[in-house]
Amino acid sequence: MTRRLRLLSANIQAGSSTRRYSDYATRSWSHVLPFGGKRGALDAIAELAGQHDIVGLQEADPGSFRSGFTNQTHYLAMRGGFAYWTHQPNRSVGGVASSANGLLSRLEPLVIEHHPLPGRVKGRGVLVARFGAGDDGLRIAIAHLSLGATSRRAQLEFIGELLGDARNAVLMGDFNCGIERPEMAALFRATRLQPPQFHVPTFPSWRPQRAIDHVLTTDGITLAGLRVLPATASDHLALSADLEIPEHALSR
Repeated sequence: MTRRLRLLSANIQAGSSTRRYSDYATRSWSHVLPFGGKRGALDAIAELAGQHDIVGLQEADPGSFRSGFTNQTHYLAMRGGFAYWTHQPNRSVGGVASSANGLLSRLEPLVIEHHPLPGRVKGRGVLVARFGAGDDGLRIAIAHLSLGATSRRAQLEFIGELLGDARNAVLMGDFNCGIERPEMAALFRATRLQPPQFHVPTFPSWRPQRAIDHVLTTDGITLAGLRVLPATASDHLALSADLEIPEHALSR
């Protein structure tokens, strides 16, 4: 027996809108100032998130100046109607701008784990939620990996050790690289996670050409559907995945 769950992975860029490469320069102020339509963007993200059972966020501001001191993960949980939420602050730039991984869930997690990731520059992490008891219990991991290949390799090796014994696991987030990269092959060798059957471009949001956001599952979980959702903010499209999870993986 299986249970279908709908998951969303979204790099929300702290609610900032990017619609062309020139915006990185002309709208750079939106990454450090507490206005620019962020609240409206968050409301639109919450509407998308509310159509899912579990949501993994990257680049959610945990409450700095640029977000008007709003914890964006908490805000999205309240607006989206999620009973459970948690976040993992990873990087702060002088209190002006901060970044976090976030989890929104309709299912109650049994355990939440926060792990810092290795890398040349600190400020990356992986958030792991366990939803079922025992070795077969479902693990959901949310990560935002580095731009540099050397740091990314070390991070994927760490995640490989973390999920190496997991029989039912999902790893989702912004990997900043495609599945074909050699560091990804090392992850697949170390775990039961499977390469996706097809690639879905998610970046840049206004003209998607690169598949750098992923939802990866172990071999006991069936990926029944994968699609991108229109960007409401951010320079990434969000990924929505329908998964068939073994019932025993959710047993408490």
